[in-house]
Amino acid sequence: MVKKVKGNAESPWSQSVRESAHLIWLAGLGAFAKVSSEGGKLFETLVKEGEKVEERTRGATAGALEVAKEQTEETRGRMVETWDKVEQIFEDRLTRVIGQLGVPGRDDLRDLTQRIDALQAHLDELSRAQANPRS
Repeated sequence: MVKKVKGNAESPWSQSVRESAHLIWLAGLGAFAKVSSEGGKLFETLVKEGEKVEERTRGATAGALEVAKEQTEETRGRMVETWDKVEQIFEDRLTRVIGQLGVPGRDDLRDLTQRIDALQAHLDELSRAQANPRS
């Protein structure tokens, strides 16, 4: 239930309230119009600023990325060299220990294989000769 306010609607006080409300309404409409007309310009300005920031950031990031790649390649190269040295040291020591134990090396095994093949060929020849005594 709404109570009616007693008083004159044409009093100076109500007139002042109406004028204030109207001014507030006009200010709101003005703000809306200003944002509508200049909002596009503001948006474009913000986009341009964003592009500048992005460009600076990309430049800094690209530089840092390139430095990291170079350092990674240098480190990788040193690792490969070090690994090759360790591998060679291991092979040399293993060869020396195997030699001290009297275990034949690769060349020795190749020579032995060739000698066995030659002996096998000779045995095959002898077997054929015994099978055919008339030859």
